[in-house]
Amino acid sequence: MELKERMELYQKQTVVHLDERNITETARKSRDAFYEIEQGRMLTYLEFLWVQLKLVRKRWWLLQLLFLLAAGLLLTTIEEDYLIHRTMGIAGVLFVVFAIPELWKNRSCCSMEIEASAYYSLRQIYAARILLFGLADFCFLTVFCTVLLTNLHVTVLVLTAQFLFPMVVTACICFGMLCTNFDVSESLSVAACFLWCVLWWLITINEEVYSVILLPVWLGLLGLAFLFLIFVVYKTLQNCSKCWEVRFDGIEHH
Repeated sequence: MELKERMELYQKQTVVHLDERNITETARKSRDAFYEIEQGRMLTYLEFLWVQLKLVRKRWWLLQLLFLLAAGLLLTTIEEDYLIHRTMGIAGVLFVVFAIPELWKNRSCCSMEIEASAYYSLRQIYAARILLFGLADFCFLTVFCTVLLTNLHVTVLVLTAQFLFPMVVTACICFGMLCTNFDVSESLSVAACFLWCVLWWLITINEEVYSVILLPVWLGLLGLAFLFLIFVVYKTLQNCSKCWEVRFDGIEHH
């Protein structure tokens, strides 16, 4: 008798009696054992950062990187100094704008209440996301600024006044709007950043505006902008748990 025939004969002779209560009890015990093991093993903060890193949409980092590459190539083709300065100012603003969709992801995806019920708080989730974006942007900007200083022979004064300062102010605007208790959308934040870009363009349309101001003054303004940025980031982390998708009546945003 062939193996196949023996298998078919065995299936006909074997009768399996299923007890639904035993199956249900086995599933319950398996589920309880799984929960018990998971509760005894909490993620470390490094593991939590790794999980958040996998959740960050990498396309925004890729767009930032490609944007800096395109801006660097464009700056090498420009000969007039004032056009270089204007391009650097716009580049600084747009670079920050690419981070807005990821920072607003909790609100746009309506996931803040779900994240608030997790072991790690919303404050820790925001802190991890800001830390990851800060580290990535710091690496991108370090390479970009080094290339500008070496290849384009841009001075520290021009780099500070025309690129770093408007970029940090743009970041202040973003986090300032993010930490408010009002329902501020991504579009409104982007519009505020572009409005600041136009305002900065009008301020520096006269070359004497930044050429008269000495480097220590620009560094001081940049330092003040950084201090305000630290403040609004702190406020964002403090107020993030107050931003819910619905009111207590369960009807609408905030």
